[in-house]
Amino acid sequence: MLDHNSCQPLRMNDHMDQTITQWINSSAGTSPMLDRIMIMITQFGVPLLVLAVALQWWSGRSSKSHVRHACIVAGLSFLIGLGVNQIILVFLHRIRPYDAGITHLIIDRSADWSFPSDHATATFSIVAAFLLCGLWRRGMAFFVVALLICLSRIYVGTHYITDILGGAATAIVSAAVINMAYREDSKLDRWITGLL
Repeated sequence: MLDHNSCQPLRMNDHMDQTITQWINSSAGTSPMLDRIMIMITQFGVPLLVLAVALQWWSGRSSKSHVRHACIVAGLSFLIGLGVNQIILVFLHRIRPYDAGITHLIIDRSADWSFPSDHATATFSIVAAFLLCGLWRRGMAFFVVALLICLSRIYVGTHYITDILGGAATAIVSAAVINMAYREDSKLDRWITGLL
């Protein structure tokens, strides 16, 4: 159970943050069809995106090892980014927008704090990894999916727009660090990319 008395306010132009968040969430509960679509995206988007990345392992005939390297960078960025989020959550206790009366919640309540968004970190770590590895078409396709997933998180009422931006920032930094630290064509990389 979250102790809302221990919350620290997160100041990032609160008025603009709330206005954009409310605008995106304003249709929630008014269209059953749109609600169902957004709930499905928010529930299944990340697992399906991870599956799409896993399937990349067997694609890219002419550049198979490069695509596999990008998959590894994406996976490591995903894990490191989510780990960093857990550390941030220890220090920043931002209540969910529905608890602050900002949004109308149409899914079950979340058990943790609002900032940063794990969905944004998970999806944008994949996007950043593929773009940093120069796989632009795949990266941009994943970017569109990531935007939809993140938009759904605001629509269903569980995040502020700045939660999404914070999660994306964590993802980009994590992907950049992993991309620099985990070198393509190293002995370890050649061994891992040669599997399966």
